[in-house]
Amino acid sequence: MANFDFDQAEGLRRMLAGPKPRIVTFLAACPADDKGAMLVNLGASLARAGNDVILVDACSEEYGVAQRLGVERSASLLAVARQEAGLNQAVRQVPQGFGVVSMAGKRVSKAGVEEARRLAKAFDVLVEQAGMVLVDGEFGNDDSFPVPLMASAEIVIQVGTSAASITAAYALIKRLSQHLGRRPFGILVTGASEAEAKVVYDNMSAAASRYLAVQLTSMGSVPADEYLQRAARLGRAVVDAFPLAGASVAFRQLAGRFAMSGMPQRGRAGGSTHLGL
Repeated sequence: MANFDFDQAEGLRRMLAGPKPRIVTFLAACPADDKGAMLVNLGASLARAGNDVILVDACSEEYGVAQRLGVERSASLLAVARQEAGLNQAVRQVPQGFGVVSMAGKRVSKAGVEEARRLAKAFDVLVEQAGMVLVDGEFGNDDSFPVPLMASAEIVIQVGTSAASITAAYALIKRLSQHLGRRPFGILVTGASEAEAKVVYDNMSAAASRYLAVQLTSMGSVPADEYLQRAARLGRAVVDAFPLAGASVAFRQLAGRFAMSGMPQRGRAGGSTHLGL
């Protein structure tokens, strides 16, 4: 027989705890600048929809989002872990409407065991203070992430339509599944028409299922749009500068999808949801 007092206490605890923060680690099989543009516009779209968003630059080799936004010289999470700065000094608010923090680039890989533990703790605290955390990530040459929570978060792989990008994405999925175990991965196709995005996702999903026993989930697609570059030159998000552009429509719909629910535990078979016009 169920313990009624325990059930009441557990229900109250869950109500008071509130919703768990969302953490999404983004990896890319396309140029780093493409990933940075996608993250800035997705972050801005989520923020405009009322979400509390923080972008974490966890890149050590690539051109990360902190450098793209000109805040790479701010205090890092590693500085917070070393007690050289407070978390409020590390997170910089940018005009696009969200916060940005750098993990510390190449210095993270040189951190000792104790320092790595403190960095992981600082990241945990950051996550607890945000509604949604988008990580500009890399899967290192040592087949690991800078902090363990990145590995257990949702992982979305951005891919283009070229053969080189698709091949690189498949190789990345293979590495991830070998080291993280069998689990679903999200696929976001950028710079693609509706038909192109569907072909890319369907082919990757079929290959991953057949040869890796890995299920993929379509996270949608964003079309190629000259207004993305125009907005970037203005230092603004496309949803703000050109709200009627095809990319703006795509990012608003993509933000709505990320905000509503997490990635399902099992990837769905079949087609891709196009988020462009």
